[in-house]
Amino acid sequence: MTTLTALPHSAPRAPRAVVIGTFVRRSALHSVRNAEALLMAVLLPTMLMLLFTYVFGGAIAPDGNYVTYVVPGIILLCAGFGAASTAVEVTQDMTTGIIDRFRTMPIPATAVLTGHVVASLLRNLAATAMVIVVGLLVGFRPNATALEWLAAVGLVALYILAITWVFAAIGLATGSPEAASGYGFILLFLPYLSSAFVPVSTMPDWLQWVCQHQPITPIIETIRGLLTGTPIGESGLVAVLWCVGILAAAIVWATWLFRRRAGRR
Repeated sequence: MTTLTALPHSAPRAPRAVVIGTFVRRSALHSVRNAEALLMAVLLPTMLMLLFTYVFGGAIAPDGNYVTYVVPGIILLCAGFGAASTAVEVTQDMTTGIIDRFRTMPIPATAVLTGHVVASLLRNLAATAMVIVVGLLVGFRPNATALEWLAAVGLVALYILAITWVFAAIGLATGSPEAASGYGFILLFLPYLSSAFVPVSTMPDWLQWVCQHQPITPIIETIRGLLTGTPIGESGLVAVLWCVGILAAAIVWATWLFRRRAGRR
């Protein structure tokens, strides 16, 4: 079998921003063509929000304000569902031979990964906006100022960016789209072990420790505080540190895996 090799280092390269923009458009087009995945990324969190609001909400919060409590958690759940497809898309790229073709081109080695991540960020921000609109229709009543909305959206975007890079790394670490989907699905359970659906104080003592020391809880508490005026305390700083730390680790991991598998430096 003939091994494909990269072009000489002297070959001219297109500007990095142009290359990344091309791969973002490529991933965005794939998303449009795979409308079912985008639809499910919106429908599943929305169905969960309706389920918890109308089926369990009366028992959890008899005053009828449960929807205001649960929407911040549903926002992160939506982001997780949407980002999970990145693992499958990256694995498909690595197993269908398209990366071998990209290796013959004078482009940055990780541009394809960046394209997947940026397209996922844009796609998931749009899906999150749809979930918020549904929340407003079923009774979500935030009292945030414009600045607080901006801060909340910024934190959501940072979380989406971090978790999408994690899913990209998972896609590189697995050998098939099915395995990538399975491993990625494990991360989608984290919001259930947090304050997304019920206060941490209502859980068993041993579970409270777990919920308080994982990244999702401070992120949700910060978003909830920004949108509904509940106390934030140290959650804001902890949430940002978690997101930045996960993002940095995921980028390093994904870049190393990509260069190892694609044979590029």
